[in-house]
Amino acid sequence: MRKVKRAVLLMSYGSPSNRDDVERYYTHIMRGRAPEPAQLEELLGRYDAIGGGSPLTAITYAQADALERRWRQEPSANFTRVYVGFKHAEPFISQAVDQMAADGVEEAVGLVLAPHYSALSVGVYVHEAKERSDELGLRIRFVNDWYQQSSLNQALALRLQESLKAMGDQGKVKVLFSAHSLPERIVAMNDPYPHQLQEHSEMLASQVGVADWQFAWQSAGRTREPWLGPDILKVLPLLKEEGYDGVVSCPIGFIADHLEVLYDLDVEATKFCNDLGLRFTRTRSLNDDPLLIDALYQALLA
Repeated sequence: MRKVKRAVLLMSYGSPSNRDDVERYYTHIMRGRAPEPAQLEELLGRYDAIGGGSPLTAITYAQADALERRWRQEPSANFTRVYVGFKHAEPFISQAVDQMAADGVEEAVGLVLAPHYSALSVGVYVHEAKERSDELGLRIRFVNDWYQQSSLNQALALRLQESLKAMGDQGKVKVLFSAHSLPERIVAMNDPYPHQLQEHSEMLASQVGVADWQFAWQSAGRTREPWLGPDILKVLPLLKEEGYDGVVSCPIGFIADHLEVLYDLDVEATKFCNDLGLRFTRTRSLNDDPLLIDALYQALLA
């Protein structure tokens, strides 16, 4: 078999593909401590509400396959394979790096499938990949953030326009951009994550011509330390009090369907809005959209 000389490492959070994987998956997230029975029951209920498992793993492989095909379209393509590594599911990031080394990869580019950088998110993936690649003598550079890629924002803008059109002209509508919350301590660390998300929201709102928008956090972890806010579920009743009739949710921190989108927004936030009497719609996820694949390609070349 011909050895792979140069490669791409795509890194993602990972997900349980069915309900039988949920306990093992969260045990890994919780560093070997299994969820309590009541907690596991609640988690299973969330996955049952979205079909029994998350599509994130399958989507990540579809993105990798599409990116590899995109590379092969270029006559001067100098990367021959795209590898996938997950933070909390197999193949883990270290296992993907091991496979790259076994295949004879000499140098690679790594990218996390999240457009915005934080030391507590993307930085952790990069550390894991770099630590293992250093041990194996594999040269790898990393893309830290890629939210400014024009193809990414073209795809997001098209979806936002689509959702605004579906919402219609009746009533007062707020666009809510959102991303996964992180512990508040990142502010003291001068972490770029909040700034990048604010900048990205402003960029996209300007591109689409949206003046009435706001940023909110979502999907905060259940830990003792405080997380970034305001949470989207606390913003929604305030919008109702301010006379809004509808909300267009644009989760710019996520590029694929998974629990934080399919449950936290499509189930939980939708029900919350229904109870409030607010119309609610969400922009479609990018998944393996060709524009997203082009954004990944361009980011890896930069």
